[in-house]
Amino acid sequence: MSFVRSYVLPEGFPDSVTPSYVPYMTWRALKHFFGGAMGVFTTQTLLSSVGVSRRATPGAVAINWILKDGAGRVGKMLFARQGKKFDYDLKQLRFAGDLLMEVGAAVELATSAVPHLFLPLACAANVAKNVAAVTSTSTRTPIYKAFAKGENIGDVTAKGECVGNIADLLGTGLSIMISKRNPSLVTTFALLSCGYVLSSYQEVKSVVLHTLNRARFTVAVDSFLKTGRVPSLQEGNMNENIFSFPWLKDGPIVLGPSFRDAFQDPDAYLSIEPLFEKERYIVTYNSSKGKIYALLKDQAKSDDILKAAFHAHMLLHFIQESNKSHLSARKQSEHGYLDIVSPTTDLEAHVVESCKMVSASYGIFKSKAAEQGWKMSESLLNPGRARVHASDKLA
Repeated sequence: MSFVRSYVLPEGFPDSVTPSYVPYMTWRALKHFFGGAMGVFTTQTLLSSVGVSRRATPGAVAINWILKDGAGRVGKMLFARQGKKFDYDLKQLRFAGDLLMEVGAAVELATSAVPHLFLPLACAANVAKNVAAVTSTSTRTPIYKAFAKGENIGDVTAKGECVGNIADLLGTGLSIMISKRNPSLVTTFALLSCGYVLSSYQEVKSVVLHTLNRARFTVAVDSFLKTGRVPSLQEGNMNENIFSFPWLKDGPIVLGPSFRDAFQDPDAYLSIEPLFEKERYIVTYNSSKGKIYALLKDQAKSDDILKAAFHAHMLLHFIQESNKSHLSARKQSEHGYLDIVSPTTDLEAHVVESCKMVSASYGIFKSKAAEQGWKMSESLLNPGRARVHASDKLA
């Protein structure tokens, strides 16, 4: 046991790592087990499709294989431009990368059905798998950093990779034995893929991060507005939406938009601009688009961005509550209980009310969040690059 511990557990375990280390490594091992098992079948299929089993010329086989690998490397380089998104939404990108890995495996298995399309299919699959590999590599260090209690990130990383390699080898060995019985590729892929995706989902859900990205910030603010308390690190991370991928722009709040996107009517800006004269941001609601826009002024700092996001959630909360009450009143009117028609939402009144609430509650929110262990100074809200200047307003 001492020999095994030296390979899979960091020195000083369990005191040298956070409690979430064990569940993360458990699900990571399962994921690599299913991934290793899948690798046997995909490799076997590729070799068969490329022509090895049909006695193709070695030169043709080598060229096809090199082109396949080259396409994958190009995809890896192009995806690296995502940059800080790997820090902002690392759980979401990590899970998306694992989904992409399974897509690549499915395309590789499809080459057995159409071997004459080996090159385009294999290239596409390798691009997908290399992009997934970039995602995994880029998000690895921040995750291991969250587990390390001291200056032992290197030790935690080494043990984590060792656990993954051991599980991968076990999965490969089992899959080799199963492959000798010629099982159905479709059934085998379905079972292994389900196990891989489920393990990947539980793996990222078990990570407890101290920083607030958009998903965790939404959980924290919603809880504060509804109950008056900020969730703990464990609660906030468990309730984080893993499916809120950063490239999806359909959220109700836009942070850091351009002036033109937020204000299509100059009167709307003129009516609320005095309310934000002392702030380094402006928050408004565009009814035609159904979105809250939090514009950032050119002097906005990290805390201003955090406050703008908090204000946007506050305004969204007021508008949603107002819409619910108007809908309820309309339903009662239709059933004869009330003979009224709900008035249109007074945006300016909601903005004024939200400004008062933010002034009174933002400091309380920050204090309670810090008490729970959230790092308020290192928020990762990923705002847009647009900033409001005086010339923009006049234009």
